[in-house]
Amino acid sequence: MLPKVLILVFLCIGWSQVEAQLRVDYYNKTCPNAESIIWEEVEEAFFRDKGIAPGLVRMHFHDCFVRGCDGSILIKTTPGNKAEEDGPPNAGTLRGFEVIDSAKARLEQECRGVVSCADILAYAARDSVFITRGLGWDVPAGRRDGRISRAEETVDIPAPFFNLNQLTQSFAKKNLSQDDMIALSGAHTIGRAHCTSFSNRLYNFDSTNRPDPTLSPLYAFILRLQCPRNPQGTVDADRVVQMNLSPATFENSYYTNVLHNGGLFTSDQTLTTSPESLAEVREYAMSNRRWLRDFAESMIKMSKIQVLTGSAGEIRVNCRVINS
Repeated sequence: MLPKVLILVFLCIGWSQVEAQLRVDYYNKTCPNAESIIWEEVEEAFFRDKGIAPGLVRMHFHDCFVRGCDGSILIKTTPGNKAEEDGPPNAGTLRGFEVIDSAKARLEQECRGVVSCADILAYAARDSVFITRGLGWDVPAGRRDGRISRAEETVDIPAPFFNLNQLTQSFAKKNLSQDDMIALSGAHTIGRAHCTSFSNRLYNFDSTNRPDPTLSPLYAFILRLQCPRNPQGTVDADRVVQMNLSPATFENSYYTNVLHNGGLFTSDQTLTTSPESLAEVREYAMSNRRWLRDFAESMIKMSKIQVLTGSAGEIRVNCRVINS
């Protein structure tokens, strides 16, 4: 049996080899127009619907937390398999499939069988941040597509009701630090959320029949107007609210809101519950530039989770269906 030190060395070498196979400008020779084609599809979709940008960022995040960044979230459910798209965190809430499909169709005409769906999603997430006035970054590419997608495995996705310890542990399982988690949480500065994902904080927090005491009373009042209970005592599953006052602009007001007890989810407000995490929230609230920089660095790190490279996986012809 190998000593633990040697096992750790081999794991580190393996991880480094995977990272080495991902590189910036990966398609420069094999499909030089790949990034510009993806950008054009994201840009066109964004001008039609501003909600596409947060949808693509979220989809990339949810993809990477289940089986790594392998595009498995894009695979359709079939009669014989309930896929990730229909897992509890995703069912009915994912947005942006059509953007990935349009980009893939154009790329298959331009350079058939070259650009993976996992890479398209990574580029589209970066472009979505940039188009909403965030910082762009160089995307290391070379991922291949996974062939397995199971709804039950979406339990790996951090839940909106997680506390700080649960969030930290969930990210640590993916080789991401608490600092990464706090930086990436700022993605909630754009987009919308379904009322059902936080309604317990408005009406019956911890079965008390009262609002969450950590939620600003004024904010809770506004949210109750937007997410009223019906006669049955439940909230309409189709109702949504903006995550922030500027849901199409990527900026650091999310952290200011959290400091004033205006985090929408429990997982947002919990960032203030330790001295270390609170200090980082304050830093980001004071410096948009620092947050944008750290967010980009953490996105690059996240995009390398358990990637398939080399001869592993496949390059899907259709992002929604594994190759026959």
